[in-house]
Amino acid sequence: MQHATRHFIIKISCPASSGIVAAVTTYLADKGCYISEMSQFDDDTSGRFFMRAVFRFNDGQQADIIPVEQGFTDVAARFDMEWTLHSSSQPMRVLLMVSKFDHCLTDLLYRHHKGEMDMQITAIVSNHLDLRPMAEREGIRFIYLPVTKETKAEQEAALMEIVDETRTELVVLARYMQILSDDLCQQLSGRAINIHHSFLPGFKGAKPYHQAYARGVKLIGATAHYVTSDLDEGPIIEQEVQRVDHAYLPEDLVAIGRDTETVALSKALKYHLEHRVFINQDRTVIFR
Repeated sequence: MQHATRHFIIKISCPASSGIVAAVTTYLADKGCYISEMSQFDDDTSGRFFMRAVFRFNDGQQADIIPVEQGFTDVAARFDMEWTLHSSSQPMRVLLMVSKFDHCLTDLLYRHHKGEMDMQITAIVSNHLDLRPMAEREGIRFIYLPVTKETKAEQEAALMEIVDETRTELVVLARYMQILSDDLCQQLSGRAINIHHSFLPGFKGAKPYHQAYARGVKLIGATAHYVTSDLDEGPIIEQEVQRVDHAYLPEDLVAIGRDTETVALSKALKYHLEHRVFINQDRTVIFR
């Protein structure tokens, strides 16, 4: 039986300057590595350079990534790089958070079953019991953390204990209908994705589709973004839109909204799982 080739992904962000690409590609070539995919972007606004490369060891080469990783620190120091190295053989550990709506969770579990999502689901956490049967049917650990104004701080501390205990790398709010505290947002900075049920910016708060209906919108959508302490203002990863017209009733918009939410969230999660997303101040750089 032939085993799949093990690939590695290196992500780099640093001040823009000459010689970065040459230094990285030369280093990997000297270590017996073959680069199969590479993307780069120079942001004139922030003055930063972003790069993502996928590579593997050449046939016959000893596939030991540790000396490659250790040696790269010299290249990184020369260009003041922020960098990470990931292996395709290690699926990302993901915790899913839900409330009562099941469409996003159903979609993510289906895609995971089909092999579209290279992740290991560490747990499903909810402030309601409605989706417990779904988690148990899938054999996934379900954790019930009911939240009230009085218990919010205590339950958020419990959530972080779960994140640490399960070695969770990413938290996905798959229609989790609770606002996270500023402190929790800071602890999960860059590793929590939320799906917002509207095409941001606009129609924030309760019943966005009814607001959209009242305004006679021609486009509705959903926005997947990183969680920050500024409610629904985090760096946007993906947006999905659907054209509508005067004949659509609020319930029609809600149904279409469910579709846009599942598509936007699944795309955003996949980009993150494949290490394609860079946070660039209040925006993102995504190599699709």
